[in-house]
Amino acid sequence: MNNLTCFKAYDIRGQVGTQLDSEIAYRIGRAFGYYLSPQADCSKIIAVGGDNRLTTNELKKAVICGLTDSGVNVIDLGLTGTEEVYFATMELKLDGGIEITASHNPIDYNGLKLVREQSKPLSMENGLSDLKQLVEENDFLPVTNKGSVSYKSNLSKYVDHLMTYIHSDIIKPLKLVVNSGNGVAGHVIDELEQRFNILNIPVEFVKVHHEADGNFPNGIPNPLLPECREDTSKAVIYHKADMGIAWDGDFDRCFLFDEKGSFIEGYYVVGLLAKAFLQKQKGEKIIHDPRLNWNTIDIVKSENGTPIESKAGHSYIKERMRKENALYGGEMSAHHYFREFGYCDSGMIPWLLVIGLISQLDKKLSQLVEEQILKYPSSGEINSRLDNPKLSMDKVFKKYHKNALRISHVDGFSLEYTDWRFNLRASNTEPLVRLNVESKANKSLMERMTKEILELLKS
Repeated sequence: MNNLTCFKAYDIRGQVGTQLDSEIAYRIGRAFGYYLSPQADCSKIIAVGGDNRLTTNELKKAVICGLTDSGVNVIDLGLTGTEEVYFATMELKLDGGIEITASHNPIDYNGLKLVREQSKPLSMENGLSDLKQLVEENDFLPVTNKGSVSYKSNLSKYVDHLMTYIHSDIIKPLKLVVNSGNGVAGHVIDELEQRFNILNIPVEFVKVHHEADGNFPNGIPNPLLPECREDTSKAVIYHKADMGIAWDGDFDRCFLFDEKGSFIEGYYVVGLLAKAFLQKQKGEKIIHDPRLNWNTIDIVKSENGTPIESKAGHSYIKERMRKENALYGGEMSAHHYFREFGYCDSGMIPWLLVIGLISQLDKKLSQLVEEQILKYPSSGEINSRLDNPKLSMDKVFKKYHKNALRISHVDGFSLEYTDWRFNLRASNTEPLVRLNVESKANKSLMERMTKEILELLKS
């Protein structure tokens, strides 16, 4: 335990049994309680929720035990997605929150996402390294007054907030395929469906892999991977739906499919939402990540907004949004952040906004993004598992940097030319190198350069 490998750049995750277990989870609870309340102040309260992975309940119990042994009180929220913990921490004015989840990682993984008051995130640059040191040292003083545990569902108030993002009177009749991937999005969809019915909002939900099942009989929910999109796409076509929506396991990311069953890259959804916000709230700041950004920058500037680049990753985006008081932030990996949601990411708010746009503009989803896709064709994120990632990245940089018009090292490195650009970065959470390429209205150039860089990486 002198060098725990489950602590990543902005959360904790690892293989259960080898990198993360109940003892480590208990220590994390103790350390987080001490970090928030060194004097063992029993007025401190932390929310804890968890996804439906088979190992979540065991780890959750250990975390809660560690928290109460540190002298803080716990509100157990039950089965939750990550953003439900974010919302409860903000709405209940708590001192922190923890979600037990491994999101889209393999079935034998689990992890923890931690926030402080007002759902401010922890990262290695902002508290997580201190927490890691406390866990590794395991030198906790005994606490006389242990904390208590109470049980509370905050689902109703959370859905109350979600409903503020749509105007029920403008929603036209829509059929939506919703694929929870056997993760924990289903209970929120069910609650939203009830609200829609009460308000006579004419939306029909076609539910795919809806029940929470930690065995993940239909595969780990990660629609960022092409092989995880087929069921949603087929359902959209079969049911003649207006749109498809799929989530990862803890539903902090949502992925959209148009009425043809075609997957919409998250990059273009960022531009779509940025435009929608800026048309209503002029001159605001929009945060984007460096991987794919030409389309976002173009749209934000055309709407008289201010585009601001941030390192990818939820803790970095949130920190920058707070600093800039940005209205909206988006990553091409399908994380979307909202000022009115405490600068946190949500996998529910984006699709609610999109059905409002479809209804208001009386256009299909494919029509809303087709101009963006033609103007800035992109590769999407391509992952490569390499023996020596640094050597391979250095080789690519050495070949391409000399003729670049702009070089950025905000996250990995980005090289820009007159009519194409690319970003290459090492993953913060997995042993992968991630490539993104885009061009200006030249799909064949984008595809050719993508192939060329991948071949060099793997050579």
